[in-house]
Amino acid sequence: MTLSRLLHLSVAERIQLVEDLWDSVAAYPEQVETSPEQLAELEKRLAELDAAPEGRESWDEVKARILKSL
Repeated sequence: MTLSRLLHLSVAERIQLVEDLWDSVAAYPEQVETSPEQLAELEKRLAELDAAPEGRESWDEVKARILKSL
């Protein structure tokens, strides 16, 4: 299917297509290649997180903060 044909789909149909595509990728995470740069960034972020554990928030805390700001 070409991009021009995809753009003729309704917004709802395009969103569904994106969800279906994402699900097909997520079903096989071992096939997703991670570049050395991406791995280095992940390692850096994990090290920063380990260095400052007191700054961590639970999902409930983050969610409450976001909902409070709305």
